[in-house]
Amino acid sequence: MKILVLNCGSSSIKYQLIDIVSDTESKLLAKGLLERVGLEMGEFTHRPTGKEKHYEQLPIPDHKAGIDIVLKALTDKELGVIESLDEIQACGHRVAHGGETFDKSVLITDDVKDKIRALTPLAPLHTPGNLAGIEAMQALLPGKPQVAVFDTAFHHTMPKEAYLYGIPYEYYEKDRIRRYGFHGTSHRFVAPKAAKMVGMDVNNAKIISCHLGSGASVCAVKNGKSIDTSMGFTPLEGLVMGSRPGDLDAGVILYLAEKEGWDLKQTNTFLNKQCGLKGLTGGVVDMRDIMAAKREGKEREGNAFDVFAYRVKKYIGAYAAAMGGVDIILFTGGIGENAWWQRQEICNGLEFLGAKIDKKVNEEMAGKDGIISTSDSTIKILSVTTDEEYVIAKDTYELAK
Repeated sequence: MKILVLNCGSSSIKYQLIDIVSDTESKLLAKGLLERVGLEMGEFTHRPTGKEKHYEQLPIPDHKAGIDIVLKALTDKELGVIESLDEIQACGHRVAHGGETFDKSVLITDDVKDKIRALTPLAPLHTPGNLAGIEAMQALLPGKPQVAVFDTAFHHTMPKEAYLYGIPYEYYEKDRIRRYGFHGTSHRFVAPKAAKMVGMDVNNAKIISCHLGSGASVCAVKNGKSIDTSMGFTPLEGLVMGSRPGDLDAGVILYLAEKEGWDLKQTNTFLNKQCGLKGLTGGVVDMRDIMAAKREGKEREGNAFDVFAYRVKKYIGAYAAAMGGVDIILFTGGIGENAWWQRQEICNGLEFLGAKIDKKVNEEMAGKDGIISTSDSTIKILSVTTDEEYVIAKDTYELAK
């Protein structure tokens, strides 16, 4: 079954065309990215498997126009990987927020769309783009099954002590303000993969999953279920990220907003786009550049590197306590998979838990799947490549077939 996977943001569209051959076999046929959707001039990058990469600049007025560009590329005589759109049998959509409404992936109906739309206040930056992608596909490929896969769904198993905030309970009752967590599709994929790599049953294992990238989160997976995660009501909470501050005293925001005279929009921009690694360094976000600057002795980049590692290490300790121990610590995501020097710094000092990283093997496993702990480490430390698009395709396959 050929499935188109879409991840539609407010001004971008990521896509993959995946052929699910069976329950255990799949093939990536093409992938790509459209950026600057809705602006004067957009960018389109298309990577068909086995063919040359294609890039061009062109107007992309809205999501429907963007997805139309994707569909034409997929069937193009030179760039394409299928002969007809009829070969696309279903479409899977990443949807950022399912609230308390959705605890699993679902076939999209008008009722489902209405419920997603009602959750827009919980993810105002992401949900409109998600819905735009869904409606564009319904217009361009009418009648094809479509599936919504929610970033928050995996974390529905968190207990109340993990997801409730210390605010008046009425705000949970009427506004559903609580920790939801994100990156659920990734944590859900890598936890069983890691368990399999070390010969364990995920349903009888304590796993700390560190998804580290521009957006970053840690998840405590006990017996195959999420029991806590670092992101909260929004993706702002938890670790220091590319441009988000992570855990932050709310008093800082009150103080700065009053002092600077910020309105809500300015405050939101500050929190989502001006903080994190970007704020600490003065504009540098890429961990490779931060590491290079740290080696040159630059103080701000050195501070950013150390703060990032310290926050991850602190959450690992917290989740080891929450689960009463840990069997596996895994690293995934752009930084987690590739930045071996960051993994090493995070693991330094965790020997008291029984977690010992093999520095030589760790460096060799940049961007690869592998065990990076020493042979005498009682906790297995792993580098695990994630594949969120495959999870979306597989869920779509199961529901559409």
